[in-house]
Amino acid sequence: MSGHDNRSPEAELGLLDATMIGMGAMIGAGIFVLTGLAAEIAGPAALLVFVLNGVVTAFTGLSYAELASAIPKSGGGYAFVREIFDDLPSFLMGWMLWFAYMIAGALYALGFAPNFLELLHVYELVPPPEQIGSIAVPVVDAGVSAGFGLAFGAVLLLVALNAASTAASGSVETIFTATKVSILVVFVAFGATSPMFSGAEFQPLFSAGSGPSAVLPAMGLTFIAFEGYDLITTVTEEVENPRQNIPKAIFASLAVTILVYVTVVTVAIGTLGAQGLAEAGEAGIAEAATEFMPTGLPIIQNGGALIVFGAVFSTLTALNAVVIASSRVAFSMGREGQLLPRFGQLHHRYGTPFVAILASGVVMLGSVALPTQSAGNMSSLFFLLSFIVVNGAVIKLRRERPSMNRPYEVPYYPIPPLMGIGLNLLLTVVLVVFLVRTDPMALVLSVGWMLLGGVAYVALDRVRAMQGADTEPTSTTMTSQERD
Repeated sequence: MSGHDNRSPEAELGLLDATMIGMGAMIGAGIFVLTGLAAEIAGPAALLVFVLNGVVTAFTGLSYAELASAIPKSGGGYAFVREIFDDLPSFLMGWMLWFAYMIAGALYALGFAPNFLELLHVYELVPPPEQIGSIAVPVVDAGVSAGFGLAFGAVLLLVALNAASTAASGSVETIFTATKVSILVVFVAFGATSPMFSGAEFQPLFSAGSGPSAVLPAMGLTFIAFEGYDLITTVTEEVENPRQNIPKAIFASLAVTILVYVTVVTVAIGTLGAQGLAEAGEAGIAEAATEFMPTGLPIIQNGGALIVFGAVFSTLTALNAVVIASSRVAFSMGREGQLLPRFGQLHHRYGTPFVAILASGVVMLGSVALPTQSAGNMSSLFFLLSFIVVNGAVIKLRRERPSMNRPYEVPYYPIPPLMGIGLNLLLTVVLVVFLVRTDPMALVLSVGWMLLGGVAYVALDRVRAMQGADTEPTSTTMTSQERD
């Protein structure tokens, strides 16, 4: 490390790269595995579920856009809260987000393994996985050593790539995301023009047994598929012209993702039917593709294989995105004096937050040992809580600094942030009630992580006091010129 390690990262990412980071995280394996499960709960109203989740997400997206334009600093939601709130709340926000991203990374790595094995099986390179032809939700199975090896390998590869070059990791994200979106476009094109879709039935919209009441739990199940646009704000300082490009990237990634989701779900329900999609469960999209796509395609043998191919790219891009995001949160916390100083330093040769990337990778690898379902629920819970805080930060900043330079402002303020708070709070309550009944371990682990954060906060404060460190962290606040 050199004496210049505390400088800001170089702006090596363009608008397209920033947009693809958001899309890469959102269009993950979720769309492949959750569509059938949503249809099982809500029937044809699964289409409505994805639309409503898009609306809920958009309210918080507006808040992220305003804060990013006003506070162009890396670290995402943590950087905003750090600028507006006191030390302890901002530390807990960063601690929560850092963990959520790292846990999500472990889940994406575990999701990559079975899909990659299935892809190899399609070309008869390996024996069939546990369930042939399915896109499996990542489940920890002690007997699948190859799966763990692939998961570890994927994390190590992407951590090494991110540690060596921000530009390279951004380029990989752009290429992989474009590939998987192209695969879904092919799926929609074949499905929408197939004879099966011409007789599509979406009525009755709601299942006879559950009715409209099934929409809310299905929204809670699929909400994780809309988490990811917030990752764009974790690399703000590495994006060219961030005050303008970050809001544009947020809106572009949300708009394209929602469009992709709605069209994919429409085609899946219109071709396979809500009941057929529900019966297929986690393999719903793959089974739908097998039904209407031609066989004997060049390289890709059939529709099911194409979707498996897409799932592999989806998990890799989502994993790469959270490696980027988690390390930037840790880097921002280190630079602000809320983690060890080395976390906030840039590598003298690579210009990347090297220590923050390695630390995030280590925790991701360790998180593979956690119960997968509990880890996924914890990630969703922390994201929902962070979205509530970010919406509150918009209101607090407007009141305290009304004249602050805001190249983008939330329209019809304060309605969108208030709606964001209310809707995310509602989904949080629904999730907590669900966890109390089905997964109390997730709640225990969530509380435990936050308590550990409190201990870390006190310990770091004492270390700084013992070292006689300056009580005012470097680069904690923006200058008046940056604000105005």
